[in-house]
Amino acid sequence: MERKIITTLDGSKTIHIADWDEQYHSKHGAIQEAYHVFIKSGLSLFSNSSLSILEIGFGTGLNCLITLLEAQKLNLNIRYTGVEAYPVTSEELEQLDYISELKAEKLVKEFQQMHQSSWEKEVVISDSFRLHKKQEDFKDFDDANAYNLIYFDAFGARVQPELWTEAIFLKMYAALQNQGVLVTYSAKGSVRRAMQAVGFVVERLPGPPGKREMLRATKYVS
Repeated sequence: MERKIITTLDGSKTIHIADWDEQYHSKHGAIQEAYHVFIKSGLSLFSNSSLSILEIGFGTGLNCLITLLEAQKLNLNIRYTGVEAYPVTSEELEQLDYISELKAEKLVKEFQQMHQSSWEKEVVISDSFRLHKKQEDFKDFDDANAYNLIYFDAFGARVQPELWTEAIFLKMYAALQNQGVLVTYSAKGSVRRAMQAVGFVVERLPGPPGKREMLRATKYVS
């Protein structure tokens, strides 16, 4: 499929897939969306603790990089698992230039290591951040009771509806520990109902720029 780098409305870049008319991040602002959905509505719920995070759709590594930046402020020790079926290329990463956009020059080596490190192996990114990348189809994921927080950042239901079903959210529910949280940019009614059907308690929250709402789902086990 044809892929090209485009500039979003906040000045940061993302990858556009022409055949699907779909982007890796919101065209209204890649960095703004990442902060709003995954940091403000997810990571910021936790502080002064050890935290296991699962990202469904590792993609460009933007969410992982921002999490590393923000974890230092929240005094978090993080084990981060990123699942991705189709990794981005080094040429695409260079054009995206997230280090400059985030003014994160002090993390150049860490960001490079995120992408250059081996798949299927946990690596140390910093004293308080470990990364384990898994190159596999989301439908094959089967970790259980392992995570406190899930960033659900798959391509939209319009182009990949099979990733937004009860079957997938049952896997996500099983992957979370009790009181674990899943956040996603999606606010579709069908997505909310699929989450509720497998046991999640679901909240509608204000969305990032360009979206009225987003969803946050929590697992409660009595």
